Amino acid sequence: MLPIRAIIADDEKALRDYLRRQLEKTWPELEILAEAENGRQALSLITSQKPDIAFLDIRMPGLSGIDVASKMSGQCRIVFVTAYDQYAVDAFEKAAVDYLLKPVTSDRLEKTVARLKASLNTTPPPIRELSDILETLRRSGQKNHPAQYLNWIRVQYRDGIRLIPVGDVCYFKASDKYTVVRTQDQEALIRKPITTLVKELDPSIFWQIHRSTIVNVKCIDKVSRSMTGQRLLKLKQPSETLIISRTYAHLFKQM
Repeated sequence: MLPIRAIIADDEKALRDYLRRQLEKTWPELEILAEAENGRQALSLITSQKPDIAFLDIRMPGLSGIDVASKMSGQCRIVFVTAYDQYAVDAFEKAAVDYLLKPVTSDRLEKTVARLKASLNTTPPPIRELSDILETLRRSGQKNHPAQYLNWIRVQYRDGIRLIPVGDVCYFKASDKYTVVRTQDQEALIRKPITTLVKELDPSIFWQIHRSTIVNVKCIDKVSRSMTGQRLLKLKQPSETLIISRTYAHLFKQM
């Protein structure tokens, strides 16, 4: 039996590397032929390498993943990889088109792999049907949608880059020229300032409690007052206490 072959296309190398590692764990028999960092490279690889599957980031320089899929003429199965869940998810649920939402989780990837394996044993949908799906996605992507928030934090790790899912971060705290990124079990430093992070993080999850601190509300254990009346915020894990400045005390009036 011939091996199933695939390409990965994403304009960020760290995310290509992450998806490759996830696929190696979930589908070790899958052969990754090559990677592309933009849409034109992806289309060239599909034409020359003839993979069975193409993992396409939707937003890439030059040609988008949707543009690439439109020009493929049904040459291989498509899995769109995107950080923007506003695209027409219903369209992805049809025959040979699937999607992965960044950050890609193991559970979701397992479902996609199972679906791909089943799909490879069936006849692909007619090109006309696929074209209709892609046109729906294109129109959806052109509408006005809510702002998209940061999904990953990129930190230096030894001689490379490590990706930390934003949901794993308990708090961000300014420290000299850096910002401390604190998760339950590790600490890292990034150069992005608090003033930039507060604009990029989902305000329903991450609250600024001090000019130097942003906290993940899911990590809050309780809020109390010191003997001087200062509001203090205690985290579940790690078990630390953070100061809430007077400017942001109104967020906790009902707590």
